[in-house]
Amino acid sequence: MANKKVLLITPPYHCGVVESAGRWPNLAFIYIAGELRKAGFDVAIYDAMSKFTGYDEIESEIDEFQPDFVGSTAITATLYAAVEVLKRAKRINNKIITLLGGVHPTFMWEEVLRDYHEDVDFCILGEGERTVPELLNVILKEGDVSKVQGIAYMEKGRAVNTQPREFIQDLDSIDGAWDIVDWNDYPLYFIDNSHVAIVSSSRGCIHECAFCSQHKFWQGSYRERDPVKFTNEIEYIHRRFGINVFFIADEYPTRNRERWDKILDGLIKKNLGIHILLETCVEDIIRDSDILSKYRKAGVLFIYVGVEATSQKRLDLFKKDIKFEQSKEAIRLIKEAGMICESSLILGMPDETKETIAETLQLAKLYDSDYMHFLMIAPWPYANIYKDLEPFIEIKDYSKYNLVYPIVKPKGMSRDDVLKEVLNCYRSYYMDKLPSWYWMTGNDLKRDCLLKGMKAIIENSFLKDHMKGLGNMPEELKRYIATTNAQEFAEERI
Repeated sequence: MANKKVLLITPPYHCGVVESAGRWPNLAFIYIAGELRKAGFDVAIYDAMSKFTGYDEIESEIDEFQPDFVGSTAITATLYAAVEVLKRAKRINNKIITLLGGVHPTFMWEEVLRDYHEDVDFCILGEGERTVPELLNVILKEGDVSKVQGIAYMEKGRAVNTQPREFIQDLDSIDGAWDIVDWNDYPLYFIDNSHVAIVSSSRGCIHECAFCSQHKFWQGSYRERDPVKFTNEIEYIHRRFGINVFFIADEYPTRNRERWDKILDGLIKKNLGIHILLETCVEDIIRDSDILSKYRKAGVLFIYVGVEATSQKRLDLFKKDIKFEQSKEAIRLIKEAGMICESSLILGMPDETKETIAETLQLAKLYDSDYMHFLMIAPWPYANIYKDLEPFIEIKDYSKYNLVYPIVKPKGMSRDDVLKEVLNCYRSYYMDKLPSWYWMTGNDLKRDCLLKGMKAIIENSFLKDHMKGLGNMPEELKRYIATTNAQEFAEERI
């Protein structure tokens, strides 16, 4: 019998956040595909989000591949798009078994199955690398799916879930199907001729941020990969596929200084000439102030640190165990070491006013991150903060829960007023930033990345619909955006 076919499809959802700077693969799909191949399945990945294709193209892909199983993935904002993907699969062939994984169905499986049981056969809860191959084999053998840990499904008209599956302890035991990735789908807009891979050196998060889902998804656990095997994987992807930008997807890659130091040393020794993007926490940047030059030597170009708020009261509400002064210092250290720093602030809480937003903007300028995002609070229905926000939620459409659309109505403002003030934050912040980038000397790579990145944000992010013509910025600032490489800059100065 021929190998059974599995098609994993990233839903075609766009809100102008993730795709504003570039595109990268779905890492979970790569590892699930690798484990499915070990189990004898024929697997393909179709990234409709990164290809910017719609449902008709997805149907054509399904029809051409003729899969036995179709899987998709969903955060809250992408739920409807993911369900529509599975609906289209059923339309082409009602014998196709459909799977839905990701953060949202992990927590909201009862609601998903109640509302979409005609389209979603199984929800995959938590990590899928072990669950999916086991489930599909049980289905093919007409076995008892109730014995498969980590799934939810409909049984006798009601949604049921099985026993939770333990997390994979040896993360180096799972293999990625890197060879089936269409790398042309994944550019980074602020680096010319770039292709982006997403990699992971650890899983888990020990921080309990009230608005986030990661601590709950990983149940407060934290697991690490071997630093040598991790850096070897980066080297393999670079040499085999020519990938020159790596986005480390970990929530907390730097937690263990000794392990992180070994990763840096390994990358320095390999001298691959690659660029690395990562996210970490303020405390670790301050802890590593003596080795930030090593970060840069290893290829780290871009660091995101989540500061989330400017007032200590709001930081305490969000359960961010940091102080304003610490965040400001971490951002300064990153920039001083020649790297690009990105951060974000969350606005639109029930107590928000025009005055508090203005204060946030001024303090954001004191943080002085290279890139700062002014994000709307998104009340994930499974986040710890949800109950506090629920009385103020005006929008029930999950597709709007994307950090750029106001969902919560503050007591003293309309949601439209919040959006207007947030757009003003972006305009004011970057009108101050652009001249300093334009005249930056001594770090042409960073200067070019900053200007090209800003151009990409204007052209690709949600801001493009609100700030046409660069938001009526002065002509001089438009010129700053247009001049995005060192050659043009040098000619400008002569």
